[in-house]
Amino acid sequence: MDGIKFGTDGWRAVTGKDFNESNVEIVTKAIAKYVLDNFGIDKTIIIGYDPRNMADIFSMQSAKILEQLGFNVLYSKNIVPTPVIAYQTKLRNACAMMFTASHNPPEYLGIKFIPDYAGPATSEITDEIVKNLGCEIKSLRKGSITEEDFLPDYSRHLEALINFEKIKNLKNTTIIFDGFYSASIGYFDKILDDHGIKFESINMYHDTNFGGSMPDPKPKYLKDLIELVKTRNNAIGLANDGDADRFGVINENGEYVSPNEIIAILLLHLTKNKGLRGPIVKTVGASLLLDKIAEKTGTEIIETAVGFKHVGEAMRKYNPVIGGEESGGLSIQGHIPEKDGLLANLLVLEAMAYENKSLVELQKDLFNLAGCKFYNDRIDKRLNDVNEVKRIIDKYKQLTEIGGYKILKTDCKDGVKLYLDDKTSWILIRPSGTEPLLRIYFESDSEEKIEQLKILTEGKMQYDSSLTAGNALPQKGLAYPPPPYA
Repeated sequence: MDGIKFGTDGWRAVTGKDFNESNVEIVTKAIAKYVLDNFGIDKTIIIGYDPRNMADIFSMQSAKILEQLGFNVLYSKNIVPTPVIAYQTKLRNACAMMFTASHNPPEYLGIKFIPDYAGPATSEITDEIVKNLGCEIKSLRKGSITEEDFLPDYSRHLEALINFEKIKNLKNTTIIFDGFYSASIGYFDKILDDHGIKFESINMYHDTNFGGSMPDPKPKYLKDLIELVKTRNNAIGLANDGDADRFGVINENGEYVSPNEIIAILLLHLTKNKGLRGPIVKTVGASLLLDKIAEKTGTEIIETAVGFKHVGEAMRKYNPVIGGEESGGLSIQGHIPEKDGLLANLLVLEAMAYENKSLVELQKDLFNLAGCKFYNDRIDKRLNDVNEVKRIIDKYKQLTEIGGYKILKTDCKDGVKLYLDDKTSWILIRPSGTEPLLRIYFESDSEEKIEQLKILTEGKMQYDSSLTAGNALPQKGLAYPPPPYA
């Protein structure tokens, strides 16, 4: 069981190495015991899988194990997005197992457990599953496996959330959908087709190697989409990650629109045009842009630790207008407390249609309302051992200034976040959670300040002899590759 390590969103490992038949059986039985102990044998378990190598084979192995243990399993007939499976758990009061490694490299596969509230498993649930690893369960009865197509239920639900007629009238915009070899193929395009919304598309087939790239909808991996958008007049590009729970949006200038900007635009849209009321849920790593827009709209802010499991938990508690994270996940009031990249893309189109504006114009309106544009970056620092992580974070908690900037506020809900006295800049230092690595986030109202803050922070850390030379991993413009388990 050495190869089984649960991270922030389930278990992920390299296919054929630690992700193998033996470990899949161990994890399946651990989840089965959790469901049995908390809900009983009559709790239906739904199983889905994304396009990754052997995801269909391992998911069917899991289904057969559950059947033998006495569970009734609903198994997806097709490759399926995570949010579609998550919605089914809410609709049928079921639990689910999704075989995906989300946006991680193609060689990875994983198992994500989704409880019946349709959001990410909390730490308490994951801890209980981990305790069950290696446990054996006696078969209580003969179960069943039933194959189903889960798209129709999900599509009907979207019709209660999205005004497709408005989007259909968005006639001056060319919509380009990058299938990105992902689970969104056969879902996002089918939804647009069913509602008579015209679009162009590229990369519309499933590929276990995701076109030889990362299944992460960030600029460095969306080059095909960006170049195509630039060749069209007034076009926008839309994409999703491997299991379609994250989104990537390209504006009419061929520029990547950050998730922070998308969440802010949608907050304005949902409160103004859809009349939704409630707070916004954001992570401690999200932009001050969201704070400024929330202030302008009179929206309360609920801030969580980094990770959508924390966002989802707050969404269940506070019923916000929107909940989102800086890495490209969001959901809204009336939906599920799980990130949904398909819904996010549709909401972008809906916001443009209601305002009768291009995405570039919506961005300009956003920056004018906020009073400035915000820039973000991140670097990673690898340390010798995990003990150094706590020591360095504790050291930064004691700071009162850094490089001439006074620290106005220190937030410790996830690592340490330092708010600086220019009131537009902050630094967040947090542990990776799975390895001796510090993730250091920066935000300010200019790229020059970002570079200055990076130099100040890196310089200060270089005094610590425990840092391994040459292990700074700069990752520009939020286009960083995610590590396993992220």
